[in-house]
Amino acid sequence: MKHIVLTGGGTAGHVTPNIALIPRLQELGYQISYIGSYDGIEKKLIEDLKIPYYGISSGKLRRYFDPKNFTDPFRVLKGFSEASKLLKQLNPDIVFSKGGFVSVPVVIAAKRRKIPAIIHESDMTPGLANKLCIPAASKVCCNFPETVDCLPADKAVLTGTPIRQELLSGNKLQALKFCNFTSGKPVILVIGGSLGSVAVNNAVRGILPELLKEFQVIHLCGKDKLDPSLEGTEGYVQFEYIKKELPDLFALADLVISRAGANAICEISALAKPNLLIPLSANASRGDQILNARSFEKQGYSIVLEEEELTPEKFLETVRELYQNRQNYIDAMSQSSHTDSIAKIISLIQECQK
Repeated sequence: MKHIVLTGGGTAGHVTPNIALIPRLQELGYQISYIGSYDGIEKKLIEDLKIPYYGISSGKLRRYFDPKNFTDPFRVLKGFSEASKLLKQLNPDIVFSKGGFVSVPVVIAAKRRKIPAIIHESDMTPGLANKLCIPAASKVCCNFPETVDCLPADKAVLTGTPIRQELLSGNKLQALKFCNFTSGKPVILVIGGSLGSVAVNNAVRGILPELLKEFQVIHLCGKDKLDPSLEGTEGYVQFEYIKKELPDLFALADLVISRAGANAICEISALAKPNLLIPLSANASRGDQILNARSFEKQGYSIVLEEEELTPEKFLETVRELYQNRQNYIDAMSQSSHTDSIAKIISLIQECQK
């Protein structure tokens, strides 16, 4: 039996593409293990799937000053030693990494142990963790055609991002019941990312009374970011995080307001949901979400509002404009060639394994 180690974590975006691959890997008879951080979001998501999970020490490598810069290198070294021992013990045929800092020691340890590693970069330009992994990787999968030029020619493969297949089969009626909504009013689904976005949450809540005159709102606001004062508001429901019911909520949504993490926007476009993207600002990140969002805007899939433009008037006006022109966005996304990412990546795994 072939054995694969999956790795990646820190945010849901570094885990969900791995989760999308698992059913097909199981069908093909792979033994699957997962290496993540001790207590990252990935631990619960993977353990729920009954996949053996191994935690290692993980530190973040920052480009800016932070007191943790003095301690995290020791965590990374500890993680490398733990990853090395785990790979010796598990002896997999291949490693597949979805990125995040926890994956760096795993991919580098795989190279040392002569285990082929495939890494996946969802964003337009590789993040620091994947930049560190590229020299140790056999192949680098990517999501945007523009990314291929940033990667070594002998390693780059344009695969797209694996989409969890269950997202495509949601039940609209179950979602109506779950949210206690009426069928006569359009629904907006707000997704602030797995960790929740304060800027998106505040912007939505700031125009909520106006929005609720025309729409019903499902708000996925992130851990510890519920607003108790809004509980029981008619036409509005809020959740920290949704897992099982997410396909149903997507099926019910007429519009989606989202951050512009690559995995999230690929799921939205696969479902052909008209969307307003509010990318994480360049002040708070390396600007990858802005690049992702602008690429989707250029292809006619999305409207983009940057955080700096997020005034209540502009926000409300843009939501109305999106709803009014929703069919144009649906048509553009429906015509896009959604490559079968899962099949492409699985065939790459089969080619590269030792």
